[in-house]
Amino acid sequence: MSAEPRINDRIRVPEVRLVGPSGEQVGIVPLAKALELAQEYDLDLVEVAANARPPVCKLMDYGKFKYESAMKAREARKNQAHTVIKEMKLRPKIDPHDYDTKKGHVVRFLKQGDKVKITIMFRGREQSRPELGFRLLQRLAEDVQDLGFIESNPKQDGRNMIMVLGPHKKKTEAMAEAREAQAARKAERQGVAPAEPAEEHAEA
Repeated sequence: MSAEPRINDRIRVPEVRLVGPSGEQVGIVPLAKALELAQEYDLDLVEVAANARPPVCKLMDYGKFKYESAMKAREARKNQAHTVIKEMKLRPKIDPHDYDTKKGHVVRFLKQGDKVKITIMFRGREQSRPELGFRLLQRLAEDVQDLGFIESNPKQDGRNMIMVLGPHKKKTEAMAEAREAQAARKAERQGVAPAEPAEEHAEA
């Protein structure tokens, strides 16, 4: 079945409850009269409540209505916040440079409003030293505490130890800030600078 409403001559009922172009209630009228009014206004007769008895129809510009509905749906999708869980894998004996690199990724993910699953991978004899992984996870959590918090405490999972960090900032806030920063960068590239206030010269 089509999700689109029936319009004009596709409406097959003897009478309809008619709503005018500005939302005013016209009342129950024969279908032929409703179609006649639609022609007079140069609008479409659109069935907006098919299950009502009689069905409710409205006089509107259906093409414009469809376009506006599509734009609203697109905007809603753009602003919809999908919290993503990113994953970062570390070794218990990670060197300082690698640690800083991985921490940088975690910082970026948290700034974007995403959760981060940190996995410490133990190999061989390292499995007998879980405290190494625990200390590393605690260190990382402390290093990024301004941006995120421990949502799921470190726990052993086979050869791995896992912790989940949650962002302080909501995804919607992060998206809004990113859009603002992008707009500012675009304005800067185009050479748009804020106007400086004119200096006032007092006469002696």
